[in-house]
Amino acid sequence: MRKLIYGMNLTLDGYISAPGDDLGWSEPNEELFQWWLDQERAIGLLLYGRRLWETMSSHWPTGDQLPGATPAQIEFARNWRDTPKVVFSSTLDTVDWNARLVTGDAVAEITRLKAEDGEPMRVGGATLAAAAMRAGLIDEYTIVTHPVLVGGGVPFYSALDRWVNLDLLETRTFPGGVVLTRYETRR
Repeated sequence: MRKLIYGMNLTLDGYISAPGDDLGWSEPNEELFQWWLDQERAIGLLLYGRRLWETMSSHWPTGDQLPGATPAQIEFARNWRDTPKVVFSSTLDTVDWNARLVTGDAVAEITRLKAEDGEPMRVGGATLAAAAMRAGLIDEYTIVTHPVLVGGGVPFYSALDRWVNLDLLETRTFPGGVVLTRYETRR
């Protein structure tokens, strides 16, 4: 059975983007970016909702060719291209960059993928992650909190029908007051 991880950068008040999908507050420092790269190398399948897919696929296919790209950014772009991806959308017609499109029931497909053997999967995108969260499919939460309050935007957490009890796996502080907390869902 595959592990499903939900993790993103978020603000102290719990948002993954500020109003207007503004991500300007989340520029990672070199140490944090390297940490994310190390995490992504261990992922066997990326699961994206449409909005996050559009953000990632507009940058990372050629992110290693940008002037001034750091070695970690170059490796992240290569890893992103090589990692298989599933994009969940009812509005897209096609996807590329080692991805396949699912237009049907996301929870059913994620449940099917979890039942397979393989490396961990990472779910990204607030709407898709919320559906997986409500269905009890998320095994681990990776929360990288930046010391900024934005007052609104896209929340990391969704409304739940029941409590989800978690066990702390790791904490770490990065430069600039960024704090990592990793939790495992208590089953």
